[in-house]
Amino acid sequence: MPSGLEPLAPGARVLVTGAGITGRAVVAALASWAVEIAVCDDNTEALATLAAGGVATVTPADAGAAIDGFTLVITSPGFPPTAPVLAAAAAAGVPIWGDVELAWRLDAAGHYGPPRRWLVVTGTNGKTTTTSMLHAMLVADGRRAVLCGNIGDPVLDVLEQPADLLAVEASSFQLFWAPSLRPEAGAVLNIAEDHLDWHGGFDAYAAAKARALEGRVAVVGLDDAPATALLPGSAAAVKVGFRLGEPAAGELGVRDGMLMDRAFAEDLQLAPVASIPVAGPVGVLDALAASALARSVGVRAGSIASALAGFTVGRHRAEAVAVVDGVTYVDDSKATNPHAAQASVLAYPRVVWVAGGLLKGASVDDMVTRVADRLVGAVLIGRDRAVVAEALSRHAPDVPVVEVVTGEDHVVHGINESGVAHETRVVDASGSGLGARVMTEVVAAAASLARTGDTVLLAPAGASFDQFAGYGDRGDAFAAAVRAAAR
Repeated sequence: MPSGLEPLAPGARVLVTGAGITGRAVVAALASWAVEIAVCDDNTEALATLAAGGVATVTPADAGAAIDGFTLVITSPGFPPTAPVLAAAAAAGVPIWGDVELAWRLDAAGHYGPPRRWLVVTGTNGKTTTTSMLHAMLVADGRRAVLCGNIGDPVLDVLEQPADLLAVEASSFQLFWAPSLRPEAGAVLNIAEDHLDWHGGFDAYAAAKARALEGRVAVVGLDDAPATALLPGSAAAVKVGFRLGEPAAGELGVRDGMLMDRAFAEDLQLAPVASIPVAGPVGVLDALAASALARSVGVRAGSIASALAGFTVGRHRAEAVAVVDGVTYVDDSKATNPHAAQASVLAYPRVVWVAGGLLKGASVDDMVTRVADRLVGAVLIGRDRAVVAEALSRHAPDVPVVEVVTGEDHVVHGINESGVAHETRVVDASGSGLGARVMTEVVAAAASLARTGDTVLLAPAGASFDQFAGYGDRGDAFAAAVRAAAR
């Protein structure tokens, strides 16, 4: 048995928590191993699907009661350490791995051939764009590289593909459950309040992100104080920073409109800032972070330039939907926390901000303070819209606000304490297609607040599951309402 894989010795009993995409990937990866697998989940429908395929299933309560009978637990990243079955495993001394930990151990042990070099991207905001840019740079340089992780295919699902490099987007959940991970290079883009309910606090959240920095090369965003604070504690042999300004030695940055590398070269021009297809400072920072990781494995400057010039922004990530009556409508539904929403708003001079949803315990006060001078209106939706409204009343009292509410929580407002309009529009909650009807009203309200040259920006600062199936569903509903209004 290769080192690091002892808990998977023949006859071991492995409990997989989670019957979704990750759980199915774990089951598939272990199918050829001589171990006994059982899967638990609160989702009985997902369990039934696995059971129909011959996989042993168990309820989380029964799994927790019988935890002493398992050799190893492999968890999906959505399960927090406080989940009863995982708490029971920890108390019983049963090892707990995440799917990324399993993938790392299998790959490092040579189970799929020569181990790949992992390039890991994490951060509160910009992970997907940065990882996608990195992958494009690797491919442009002729490298055999696969894009995976939190961005799409689980790492376990791609390890059999021919590749030398993995461009891995990693969430704080995945990193928390991957203590052995030592990537070739890893980047922490930024850290702001998010998922505090899962981690139990900001320090624990930051500590999980820091696991990306324990490989050969550690890369951090120097314009972000919490990310910068992680660099001194990293065990990496090479420590690199990136910033929007002029780079010092050991950094990447910007000089005279060009991305510059002074970390892996003495003074190398990489690409024009003007070629980056993501609006605002956040696009430059994402490109710098991707460039730092690419340069850590020797990608040429010309490949970085060509990749950025041909890069296409992913769906629901500052995606321009349409221009209607001189107003630009932008779908950044992926901005599911205040830090991401702030970066999004700051990319435009005059914004009608569409915000709300589930804030997950995060405060929006600092964000509203930073963007107040960009806001010409706000349209608020979802369960925590009142929290956003209150922050606007404190820090941007001159901004007119429209709350779009469903029938069961109808509250009428007139004006706020500053005499600025604060309107409520009500959507009937009965019947199907509620999300679509909410967005139709949102777009109508936003159009009433906008004028020629403005941007109506869906950057909600919150998760979507109170009214939509996910951020993609929310963004699609917004885009459909905009296109309907344009007819």
